[in-house]
Amino acid sequence: MLNPKKIEQIMQQIQDALPQGVKELGQDAEMKLKQVLQAQLSKLDIVTREEFDVQTQVLMRTREKLVELEKRLEQLQEK
Repeated sequence: MLNPKKIEQIMQQIQDALPQGVKELGQDAEMKLKQVLQAQLSKLDIVTREEFDVQTQVLMRTREKLVELEKRLEQLQEK
């Protein structure tokens, strides 16, 4: 799922860019804009920060194991 804080930041940037008259349309327009933004962002092929961090950890552990195996292979080849 997408990070709600990021969506809020994007919404704030959009609101800041709008003319004053448009800003005064109210919370209904804001909610509809959030819904559209969430729908469009959900169509993108992206992962959450949590998923990214988990995969980064998996990659780091895999890399450590690879280095250990390379060292063991070198030791075996020397014998």
